[in-house]
Amino acid sequence: MKTEMRNAFGEIFLTIEYHKASQLVYNNWVGYQTYSGIIAGANTCLGVIAEYKCPFLLNDNSKVVGPWDHALEWLTTDWAPRVRDAGLSHFAHVVSPDSFAAYSARNMHLDIGEQLQMRIFDSVIEGLDWLRVAQQATS
Repeated sequence: MKTEMRNAFGEIFLTIEYHKASQLVYNNWVGYQTYSGIIAGANTCLGVIAEYKCPFLLNDNSKVVGPWDHALEWLTTDWAPRVRDAGLSHFAHVVSPDSFAAYSARNMHLDIGEQLQMRIFDSVIEGLDWLRVAQQATS
């Protein structure tokens, strides 16, 4: 299953996929992220996690441009408790080389770290490796 989310200009800003073989949800965020886009995307991701009762998320921000601090409070106080209750336990977050986007990720990690097992990575491969180890440890 693949969900594509588009902004007001018709451009894809997020693709969400459940990978049955890997037992994880993969989010691929692209470009500048608006507050409303982050909320819509995060809530759609939460729906996928709940539908498949999937505890593992690979959140790829490697193509994100600019900061997204404008949504941090909502992500940490609203979304994180709900996604945890939906079954998410491990959150691998791949950062963008854009220093502002990476800064936002580090701030999120500080606030969300007590609610979920969250780690920040520089590459998708590193994030996948960590999730595979976590899957083996929990099975």
